[in-house]
Amino acid sequence: MRVFVLDKNKKPLDPCQPARARILLKQGRAKVFRRYPFTIMMRDLEELECVTHNHQIKLDPGSQTTGLAIIQEKVVVWGAELTHRGLQIRDGLTSRRKLRRSRRNRKTRYRQPRFLNRKRPDGWLAPSLMSRVYNILTWVKKLTRFCPITGISQELVRFDTQKMENPEISGTEYQQGTLYGYEVREYLLSKWNRKCAYCGVSDTQLEVEHIKPKSKGGSDRLSNLAIACRKCNQIKGNQEIEQFLSGKPDVLKRILSQAKRPLVDAAAVNSTRSRSVANGEWKLYNELKALGLPIETGSGGLTKYNRCRQNLPKTHWLDAANVGEVDTLYIESYQPLLISAKGHGTRQMCRTNKFCFPTRYVPRFKFVKGFQTGDIAKAVVTKGKKIGTYTGRIATRKTGSFNISTKHELVQGISHKYCSIVHRKDGYSYSF
Repeated sequence: MRVFVLDKNKKPLDPCQPARARILLKQGRAKVFRRYPFTIMMRDLEELECVTHNHQIKLDPGSQTTGLAIIQEKVVVWGAELTHRGLQIRDGLTSRRKLRRSRRNRKTRYRQPRFLNRKRPDGWLAPSLMSRVYNILTWVKKLTRFCPITGISQELVRFDTQKMENPEISGTEYQQGTLYGYEVREYLLSKWNRKCAYCGVSDTQLEVEHIKPKSKGGSDRLSNLAIACRKCNQIKGNQEIEQFLSGKPDVLKRILSQAKRPLVDAAAVNSTRSRSVANGEWKLYNELKALGLPIETGSGGLTKYNRCRQNLPKTHWLDAANVGEVDTLYIESYQPLLISAKGHGTRQMCRTNKFCFPTRYVPRFKFVKGFQTGDIAKAVVTKGKKIGTYTGRIATRKTGSFNISTKHELVQGISHKYCSIVHRKDGYSYSF
C-alpha cells in the first residue's frame, strides 16, 4: 500500500509509493511520523508547494470486521480491515453485572434502590454497537488527517428495494437488468438462509428457481422465486410445486408461506440485521455526515455486482473499494493493513477468579520503565534462553519483565532493557 505524506506543517499531501518514501527517508528530506498507518513528514515542503488530488474513503461496515479503502480516481491506494471488539465488550458487561449482583446478594449495608432514574436517551445503542461506530469514526477522522479526503462512500443497506420493485428506475445497469439480477439473487440468498428451499442443503451451488414454472404461467416476481440446488431444480423441472412436494406437506406449506412475503422481508433485512445493527449503521451515517464531507451510499447488491464484474476476490477491504458507483478499479497491492480494536484499558482495580473473589491488583502507575501495556515494541534479545527478535504488543510488569504478543505466539519474561518503542498505545493492534 502507499505511504501517507504530510508537509512540514502536518498538512496532508498525496500518498506516495513505498519506494519513493524510502528515497526521501534516505536523503533526509523526510522523517517517519507514524508507523501504523505508515506516514512520513516532509522537512522541506509545504502544502502550497504541492498539488493534491481528490481521494475518496470507502467503508463496508460489518458486525465483526469493517473494510476500509482509499481511492484516488480509479486506483486503490490504501486498504485496511478493522476488527471490532463488540463481543469482548458484551462479555465484560456480563462479568460486571455478575459481580454487582453477587455483591447485592451479600449481607452488606443497605441502600435505597434507585430505579426511577434509569432512562435510556433517544438514539441509545448498546455499548457493543457504539464501539463499532466509534472505531470507524476514529479511523475516518485519522485518515482525513493523513490524506486529502474529499468524500466518503458507505454501504448502508443490503438491498435496494425500490430498484428491485422497479428495475428501470434509473441507470443503464438497472435498465439492462444486470444489477437488478444481483440485487434479487442477494435478497433470495438471504431470504432462504443460503439453503435449498426444497431439501435444505447448503455449501453448494444454488440457482434461482421459479416456484410456479414460467411454462405454466409463472412470472419473474419475487413472490414466485426461490433458491434451489441444481439437483432439486432439475428434478422439479416444470412441475407444479404441489405435485413436486406432494409427499412433503410441511415443506410445501413453509415455502408457500415464505413466498408471500417478498419485499417485506427485504425491508426487514435492511432495517434489521438485527434492528440495532441497522440503527448502528444509521448512527454511523449521521456521525459521518457531521464531518462535513459529501457522503455517497450504496447497497450490498451493488457492491457485489461491482466486485464480481471485475473478478476481484471476496474480502472486506475490496468490498469497501467497490461501494457506490464504480467503473473499474486498479489494485496496486493486495496486502491490506489488519487492524484490531483492543480498547484503552480498564478501570477495574483488581482481577477476580471464577468465584468473583479478588486474586491480584492492578499497579497504580501505568508506565513502567517508560513503557505501558498496549505499546508496540521491538525486543532484540542477545543472550539467555530467548535469543531472538520479537515485535508485538507488550504487557508491562512492575518488575520490568514484559510479555510480548507477537503475530504467532506469546513470549513471556522479556526484560525492558531489550525493548524499544515502535508505536505508542492507541487502542489498536496492527499486522499485515
